[in-house]
Amino acid sequence: MSKIKNAQLRYRVIDRCLRNSARTFPSKDDLRKACEEALYGSTGGSDICDSTIEKDMFAMREEFDAPIKYSKVHKGYFYDDPEFSIEKIPLSEDDIDAIKFATKTLMQFKDLGIFKNFGYAIGKIFDRVHITDNPLDSAVDKFVQFETVSETPGSELLPVLLKAIKDKSIVTFDYASYATEKAKARKVLPLLLKEYRNRWYLICFAMDKGKVITFGLDRIKNLVLTKEHHYKPVDFDPDHYFKHSIGITANETEPEEIHFKMDKVGSKYIESQPLHASQRLVKEGANRNTFELKVIVSEELKRTILSYGAQIEVIKPKALRSEIQSIANAMQETYL
Repeated sequence: MSKIKNAQLRYRVIDRCLRNSARTFPSKDDLRKACEEALYGSTGGSDICDSTIEKDMFAMREEFDAPIKYSKVHKGYFYDDPEFSIEKIPLSEDDIDAIKFATKTLMQFKDLGIFKNFGYAIGKIFDRVHITDNPLDSAVDKFVQFETVSETPGSELLPVLLKAIKDKSIVTFDYASYATEKAKARKVLPLLLKEYRNRWYLICFAMDKGKVITFGLDRIKNLVLTKEHHYKPVDFDPDHYFKHSIGITANETEPEEIHFKMDKVGSKYIESQPLHASQRLVKEGANRNTFELKVIVSEELKRTILSYGAQIEVIKPKALRSEIQSIANAMQETYL
């Protein structure tokens, strides 16, 4: 990769760091590590030095009028204008051509292997850059609205956790569940990063409990990548672990056969987007169809069922039917 392209990539990494509300006032060393991790997959300093970061910030000020300032109080850098972003600067024709070439290349692989997990996102990128000659053209938003989501808290931890997974390194952090809201120190071996409904989760082997458990990244604080390693094999297969799951809950109970009826309109929706890979149509009726699937009864499953309101009726298991009925009754009382 050319030095010019390297510099442009570093500018964008620095820009993201300066706009990261979850980790404000990054130091020069923080910026260096972020750039080196993004470009070379390491943070040791053998590929990027502090003087390079100094030159990059100087260039960003000169070329893009980036309002980069240094805080003596916080001992780190920040944007004097919180609305500024290098991402808002128009792309050159070469940049636009490069983006289009890259998206065309990705589209060739979107249905293969690991790319299947990102096929929807790749498709959105492809649509955006081919709607107009300039994918950053704000006029496009007047005629085409893409689904947007806010940045998920905890996403800044992804690079560190990914490195821990690759190196089999143990990490420590403080974690507070939504139920207790009380932070507790944890020591784990990261195994997998999983996204569900725009939230990231860490599936890991808890050293104190001796089993695989899940943590939401948005509730992880004070993450530390230790120098400890755990090379002893852990019995964990992602495909098997989530085989009977809807959402993030897995392996806590045995899967059950779920039977439910759905009206004709709702049936069309879930046939086009099945609730789970095991879903199948059992019987077609005059007004409603009967479906079944084999999954773990989890909070995610219950929320999914409830999201269809009166369109859906759980037939079995009886325990799940009773629980959904109780929730529906409670909802009715709330709206009286």
